[in-house]
Amino acid sequence: MSRRMGSLTLDTLQDLPQQCRTCVFWELSPECKGANAASEPLLDKEAWVSGTLLDWGSCGRIAYVDHMPAGYVTYAASKYVPRASQFPTGPPSPDAALLMTAHVVPTYAHTGLGRLLLRAAAEDLGRRGIRALEVFGDNRDEPGACVAPAGFFRAVGFKTVAQHRHYPRLRLDLRTLPGWGEGAGALEVEVERWLASVTPLDALPRTRGERLTIS
Repeated sequence: MSRRMGSLTLDTLQDLPQQCRTCVFWELSPECKGANAASEPLLDKEAWVSGTLLDWGSCGRIAYVDHMPAGYVTYAASKYVPRASQFPTGPPSPDAALLMTAHVVPTYAHTGLGRLLLRAAAEDLGRRGIRALEVFGDNRDEPGACVAPAGFFRAVGFKTVAQHRHYPRLRLDLRTLPGWGEGAGALEVEVERWLASVTPLDALPRTRGERLTIS
């Protein structure tokens, strides 16, 4: 069984489920979407990925199991995320990247893949000198598809830096992670260990295009 972590690019964007490839919740502000009612979400998504890659750099990671996508994360500096300004606990801190989406295909829930994806994002951001990762979480029992549960982020080490009944902003200081300051290799070793430890995946069937959840 092969497992690998890839970058989000225009080529790998097609590996995301259809509802995610055509979702521009984070990439376009409500005003923008309203003014462009005739626009095509898939083209908007591709334009955002292309522009962010060229201007800022890597903006996502995708985990593959036997060449099939098992989960993914997307992130960027807040200036590339128009929706960030709409949250009551915004804006994110200037020294942090903003985690937009973090999802795991239900087949691979409860295997540690969610933690692995965040670790891969931290490895990329740390190598680029970014100090922290922040996220808007959802405190409600049934969060929407575009905002992940705040409880998950707290469980993996994020701390609340802006309280809100529904949408707290949470922060993970990347300098506190093992391997910070030791170069990218130390963090890559941790990613490899996590990949090797996801043994429950061996017995699970492959799926594609299911509704996503974080775990």
